[in-house]
Amino acid sequence: MIPEAYPQKLPKAILFDWDNTLVDTWKVAFQSINLAREILGFEKITIDDFWTRPHNSMRDASRELFGEHHKEGEKIFYDNIEKLHLEEIGIHDGAENLLHELAEMGIYLGVVSNKHGNILRREVNHLGWDPHFTKVIGARDTKEDKPSAIPVIAALHESKIDPSHDVWFVGDSIVDVHCARASGCIPVVVGDGPASKENDIIQAYDCNGLAGILKKL
Repeated sequence: MIPEAYPQKLPKAILFDWDNTLVDTWKVAFQSINLAREILGFEKITIDDFWTRPHNSMRDASRELFGEHHKEGEKIFYDNIEKLHLEEIGIHDGAENLLHELAEMGIYLGVVSNKHGNILRREVNHLGWDPHFTKVIGARDTKEDKPSAIPVIAALHESKIDPSHDVWFVGDSIVDVHCARASGCIPVVVGDGPASKENDIIQAYDCNGLAGILKKL
């Protein structure tokens, strides 16, 4: 289940993507994009369009989504996110147990997300998950967002662990795989989306599956 190119041992650190990896938030993001596009006079994107997009940060995606009105589009998008995100957030099956088990193993944990950092940290706090993560890095917290390696370096800053094969980067999208590779970490894909078809990844169907892989090491 772990490609031969990678160490067959527990990582020293695991960095998690947030949206659609540990938590279910896609409906609010999808609705907020389409609300902004509709107000600005653009055709709505479909659910298939949403899932096939690379899931870059809004900083990197807004011009494509909203054209020359990208600043106004971002404001509409974030205003709607702020109204709904805590009410609508769901926890993926097995995510909370996985985090507890990893903490007991003494593995350094962090979050690297393309969700705006302030919104991201409110969601982590809302779920009571702050104690699990040493660093929570979101969009605009560093000068570049995923797939840049810069957020990974920031997330590991207090760990004394270098980005390397000692670190697993767990996510659900192509952007997460690219970020892992850009930083020299091991890409781990949760779910069966397009990213799960990439070569040289660790792949788990869900958080329970990832816990099972870790228990065998």
